[in-house]
Amino acid sequence: MTTSFTSNTASTVELKPSYNIPIVLIVTSIPLVIIGQPLAGGIIGLFGLFLMYQAVTLRLQFTATDLDLVRGDNLLRRFPYSEWQNWRIFWNVIPILFYFKEIKSIHFLPILFDPKTLKTCLEERCPKID
Repeated sequence: MTTSFTSNTASTVELKPSYNIPIVLIVTSIPLVIIGQPLAGGIIGLFGLFLMYQAVTLRLQFTATDLDLVRGDNLLRRFPYSEWQNWRIFWNVIPILFYFKEIKSIHFLPILFDPKTLKTCLEERCPKID
């Protein structure tokens, strides 16, 4: 179930995709190829295309009890808030990386989703421990 963002933590919120990081990487790769750095430009461009594919196909859903990673109708991974120890969004001005630590693992995700809604959902559903 997808709903628009509300402050009700019982509803499921699906984050809209953000294509900022993939677009910046793809655009950055073009001048690198032109100035004679085809290997670096190619690697950065391919990484940008990979992230673009991920932004198009993956969705983060905040439920009342879990953060779900979904592709289409398939649940890929569930992260129960009860197992979270901490989270952080790196570079608040230009958010590029989302980190969260569970009891048994650490996760780093590029911000391929709406960063404002991501932060709001995190603050409501899984208060940060500093």
